[in-house]
Amino acid sequence: MSGPRVNSFFLGNSSGVTFSVILSPGDEETGKLQVANCSGSKRAGDWNLDVTPGMNTSKVTVSLTRNLELCLPNATDCCPSPLCVLETLQVLACRGSVRLAQLLIQAEIFANSSFAGNVSENATIIPNQAFQPLGSCPCNLTAGACDVRCCCDLECTPDLKQLFNGSCFTGVFGGDVNPPFDQLCSSQSMEYTPEWFPFLCVQSSLDNTPFLGYFYHGSISTPKVPAFTIPLQTSPGRLFTGYRQGDPIITEENEYFTIPQQSLAGQCVGNAPVAYLQDFDVKCLTSVESYEEGLPHHVRINTGTADFIQQNVTYRTITDRGKFITESENLHPAEVLCQNVTFAEHYTFICKDKNIEQVNVTVFLGSLCDGEILTQRFTVEFLSLKSTNGEELPENTGYQVGKPVRAANINASDPLGTLNIWQPAGRGLCASATYTPVLFGVDSYSGCILEVGINEDCSLLRGNVTEKLNSLVQATHIGKRDNSSYSDPDDWVEIIRLDPFNSDTNVSTGNLKGFCPDIPANLNIHIMFAEVGAVQGIPQQQILAVQISYSTVLWQFQCGLSCGNSLSFLPITASVQFIKVPAQPPVRKTRYHRIYVEFDCNQNDVCLQQLFYPLTRFYTGEPYSQCLAKGLLLAFLVLLAVIMSNPWFSKLWNR
Repeated sequence: MSGPRVNSFFLGNSSGVTFSVILSPGDEETGKLQVANCSGSKRAGDWNLDVTPGMNTSKVTVSLTRNLELCLPNATDCCPSPLCVLETLQVLACRGSVRLAQLLIQAEIFANSSFAGNVSENATIIPNQAFQPLGSCPCNLTAGACDVRCCCDLECTPDLKQLFNGSCFTGVFGGDVNPPFDQLCSSQSMEYTPEWFPFLCVQSSLDNTPFLGYFYHGSISTPKVPAFTIPLQTSPGRLFTGYRQGDPIITEENEYFTIPQQSLAGQCVGNAPVAYLQDFDVKCLTSVESYEEGLPHHVRINTGTADFIQQNVTYRTITDRGKFITESENLHPAEVLCQNVTFAEHYTFICKDKNIEQVNVTVFLGSLCDGEILTQRFTVEFLSLKSTNGEELPENTGYQVGKPVRAANINASDPLGTLNIWQPAGRGLCASATYTPVLFGVDSYSGCILEVGINEDCSLLRGNVTEKLNSLVQATHIGKRDNSSYSDPDDWVEIIRLDPFNSDTNVSTGNLKGFCPDIPANLNIHIMFAEVGAVQGIPQQQILAVQISYSTVLWQFQCGLSCGNSLSFLPITASVQFIKVPAQPPVRKTRYHRIYVEFDCNQNDVCLQQLFYPLTRFYTGEPYSQCLAKGLLLAFLVLLAVIMSNPWFSKLWNR
């Protein structure tokens, strides 16, 4: 201990237990402590022992009663030296003469130090930091002692500096508070030297350095957090022409209409703008302490033509809180405080062309108490307004990449279906694996591990594996579009299932244990889609067909040192592949096109058109005018050399 008081705890029933403290000086020759007995008391020297009994725990406090002030001349009851107390204590817990517990305490306590001299009225003058560094040795952190690796510390003797001379602190922390700057002519520390260096460098002393001095005197203004505002688009001569897919929805105050959404990091952002024709369904965790109200529901929304509509809000009360409360702490009922909060919000935007016709909001309210974790849910859905002839407008009729693929059981009473892949957790076993939906346009590959024994029946194993794989596809049809209606059979395509290959029952595999052929361990999901059009320049994609097939493997039990009753592992997988089908069959290449490819410089490594590459437009390393001038000069020199090498030129020259 280093303070005048220390606490400890005695675990167990303290009835009939006596506590005592004993000073235990060590033997000067051996250093061993004296053996303590149970005949001590609750006071030893300057030490007191206090015990606070409890039900199953007793608090034991050992405190020092002497004064810890450093002695002044002719003073008593004080500390004669800075090290005031250096003693060894033993705290014993005994029942009769039987020692139940023992605590050894080594007390090393220094005297309280305080300044008792006269305070000088002379204030320390601190130089202007703009022109002179405050500390010439920032690594000198300990007064009166040498700091290791601080070579600018004047308290380090030459002998001590030899121990760390090769590993001194560098930079400003090591004392180089005024380093040479890059523009100095004698500087060699530039990582990227410009072309003009050192012809245009600065020749100056280090007292004139850009690291010090004032660069700019300006007024200081308090920063303001800008709101989600955009320039007003209803200025004269430029009316608001409506929303396009992906445009943020605007409110009457010319700000973004925001709803909590998940960011790329997985956290919920409360002020995320809502994009036009982009549905989402997010869940956010919150508690009573971190709960915040969202955008008020009385805010009016811009329809897209500079008109504003009010939200139609419907409030409902949550009766089953178990679907939203994910964690609850055990608190006393009298101490729990609850408040009425929003559990879920469902937004439905009714759209027509580029405009918003109506906004319906359903708010689910419930009671959230202290210690509970709430899973809030926010959904946004855009629906197209049907025209007078009953045909639905084409907004958002296709899938968006990254959205779940819709599945259904058309002939069942509950038409809702699922199309999932595995999301293994822990050891990756199929028994503990969860599911995640198949996302449109995202090729996926997942799997899990099935435990199989050496005496496993092959027929039962095939059935078990097939059942595991079929649990991923609990549907008979897949929606062509993201907004396919359950009541319209034309909005769905039937899943084409290729049954797993079953081995012939007449084929005998012998009496081999741990050997099973034709195990359908791989599920292959092929989804074919195509672009069926575009809305406002954005392609609309629809699913054309879905096929499910199986791939079989040969399973063999893997033994270690012995094949006892141990288990082996069979990995089963599921893959999803999206195949894009062209809207129109590609034009068949004629013989002329096949021959013309030979002269296409983009499809061949060797191109005759680029024989004189530096003189052509393909070369972009220099301006074309310079390349042409250099080429003409080179041609002139070649022509001059040819002329001068001719024999008649030498005869003409001799004349």
